[in-house]
Amino acid sequence: MIPLAHIVVLSAFLFCVGIYGVLTQRNAIRFLISVELILNAANINLVAFNKYLGTPDGLGQVFALLIIGVAAAASVVGLILVIAVYRLRKSVFMDEFNLLKW
Repeated sequence: MIPLAHIVVLSAFLFCVGIYGVLTQRNAIRFLISVELILNAANINLVAFNKYLGTPDGLGQVFALLIIGVAAAASVVGLILVIAVYRLRKSVFMDEFNLLKW
């Protein structure tokens, strides 16, 4: 069995990579992938702590599935917005998404 500390370190690494991607990426697709990394790091923590605490109800897995569903829906909406802006501006760079500026 893998120790809990190793799983938490893996999750923290994924979270840090996701935060770095969100803060530095100009490409909208890479931005969405970075958000997914952050959510997957949270899912790893939920499942690991549920397994470590030994609760029989599997509440960590239920929350992880809920987060996966919400993340999938958010990614679809984000991708639709990126495609719509790409058709208008012919670019997927975040600094050119100024359609809503006054």
